[in-house]
Amino acid sequence: MILVLDTNCLLQIIPKNAEHRWLFDLIKSEEIQLGITNEILAEYEEVLSDFYSPIVADGVLRILETLESVNHVQVYFKWNLITADPDDNKFSDCAIAVNADYIVSYDRHFSVLKSINFPNISVINLDDLKVLFEKTSE
Repeated sequence: MILVLDTNCLLQIIPKNAEHRWLFDLIKSEEIQLGITNEILAEYEEVLSDFYSPIVADGVLRILETLESVNHVQVYFKWNLITADPDDNKFSDCAIAVNADYIVSYDRHFSVLKSINFPNISVINLDDLKVLFEKTSE
């Protein structure tokens, strides 16, 4: 499974006692694949530095940059599918470029993707992703 992780979800999976830490552990153990771009990494670094600390941001980025299961892609076409918050387009463009199964997000701006037939991008939140993983591991 290939995921593109919105920054709002990345913040929720990093703390060791976080409800959704299971996802960060799966990423670190390379049990799932993650799609990223330079633009996404730059946002991760900025937000993690502000929300946690520059040290945490550096540690997380080092992990993401060294894992073989993290697919670092170059986006050659900007689809501009999310007009309500154009900054979110970096995630949808990455999802298309890496052929992701899901964008993981709680951001309501991604709901517009449900009404777009092509390219098809599925969005899931952390809670539903956990249910999906539990069903597939049974």
